Amino acid sequence: MAVRIRLKRVGKIHAAAYRVVVVDSRKKRDGRVIEEIGIYDPQPNPSKIRIDSDRAQYWLGVGAQPSDQVRNLLVLTGDIAKFNGKKDAVSRVLVSEADKAAQALEAVKAAEAEAEKSKAAQAAAKAEEAKKAAEAAEEATETESGEEA
Repeated sequence: MAVRIRLKRVGKIHAAAYRVVVVDSRKKRDGRVIEEIGIYDPQPNPSKIRIDSDRAQYWLGVGAQPSDQVRNLLVLTGDIAKFNGKKDAVSRVLVSEADKAAQALEAVKAAEAEAEKSKAAQAAAKAEEAKKAAEAAEEATETESGEEA
């Protein structure tokens, strides 16, 4: 089975968008796919390109051949360079201001969630220390009462 990484057209008539898919090369353009690994929307400026790098690396590693357009997208995202062994491969995809704001908001939410987790962990550690201290105090009172009798 010859596997290709190519674009699947979605969207409206004059507003095309694409999904980056892994498909048997004998299937139709918009036919059944093996896996969807990303999206490409050429309409906005800059274009939206989101490709799951891990899955793209996997499929390239098992021999899937990208189409010409997908190869260009993978060059922009740096996945082809990573696949070829370059350690310092960098994505050259331009990010719009709205996407930057959304990413910053996600980063803030992730940081808040991490802070909440660390506070919960600290509270649990303090509760565990208090429990151990209470048990130690209880044992000490038991041994003192045992010595007096």
